[in-house]
Amino acid sequence: MPQPNIHYVLDAKGNATSVIVPIKLWREIESTRETAYLLKSPAMKKRLVDAKKRTGGIPLEVVREKLGI
Repeated sequence: MPQPNIHYVLDAKGNATSVIVPIKLWREIESTRETAYLLKSPAMKKRLVDAKKRTGGIPLEVVREKLGI
């Protein structure tokens, strides 16, 4: 079932050659593909899993203040 706001571009024979998707959906697809690519590397997979488990951090406002932005 096609999602709303997805447009297919057809050639003269009616074959789908391209697709136009909302930017929000495209960014989700892009992010998923990037994550899958990174997970292929054992070292990157470990880094991503470790980062996901982290609970600490610096609030954005503090970072901006430290950087003067």
